Amino acid sequence: MEIIRQERHGVSFYACPDPAWSGAAHGFSTRLGGVSPTPWESLNLGASRGDSPANVRENFTRFCAAVGTDVNSLVKNHQIHSSRIRPVTRADILSDPAQPGTYEADGLITVEPGVCLTIFSGDCIPILLYDPLRRCIAAAHAGWRGTAAGIAARAAEAMVQDYGCRAEDILAAIGPGIGPCCFETHSDVPEGLRPGLGEEAEELIRPLAAPGKFSVDLKGANACLLRRAGLSPEHIAVCPACTACQLDTFWSHRVQGGQRGSMAAMIQLV
Repeated sequence: MEIIRQERHGVSFYACPDPAWSGAAHGFSTRLGGVSPTPWESLNLGASRGDSPANVRENFTRFCAAVGTDVNSLVKNHQIHSSRIRPVTRADILSDPAQPGTYEADGLITVEPGVCLTIFSGDCIPILLYDPLRRCIAAAHAGWRGTAAGIAARAAEAMVQDYGCRAEDILAAIGPGIGPCCFETHSDVPEGLRPGLGEEAEELIRPLAAPGKFSVDLKGANACLLRRAGLSPEHIAVCPACTACQLDTFWSHRVQGGQRGSMAAMIQLV
């Protein structure tokens, strides 16, 4: 499986075109196709970035129309770089798409159609999960701390343990995020990741020429952890796009700091 860039109604996004995903409308946003002015130009989906609610509302309307989700069915979290997975229902839908999430968690999971799971990123790794047989979906926001805590695997495990899914049936889409080309870290990140990755860590953590500096592949780390949770390698799609490399297409917290918008990833049962 692969994740490819698409455009619909003037909005660019990434999604998995494989027919196996046809029962789940989903997509990873770019910064293109919205109405927000600089420094949020243009498809800012972050409700807490300083952009006007009217702009955020219109941007969500455009993005949802492009990927086929319902703008009036959004569920969001207040993301805290944790491994907390939040089960949700229609009772958790926000009254306004421009409303920020307040529940502290970094993952969402549901079996209810008409609930649009929505997570946010600006270099961190967005991950969408879908079981087409059990009809269960999950979304996870994985920064390096969430990756080290195994949030992607925890989401998959919750699908199995709490919703009756089989790991081998779950499809995973790992979306745009900072790549190893740009994710230069100190030793704290490798030290945090190694316990969960085991012997595979060294393929994903590479020492750099500068003393005490490392390049880390967060997408590869999340794919590894999903495989360890029982997902089939052929069911894991990884988007190659690096948010820090492609500032014409994405925002990057590492490059731009706080003067930026936010991308979103969303999934909803059709």
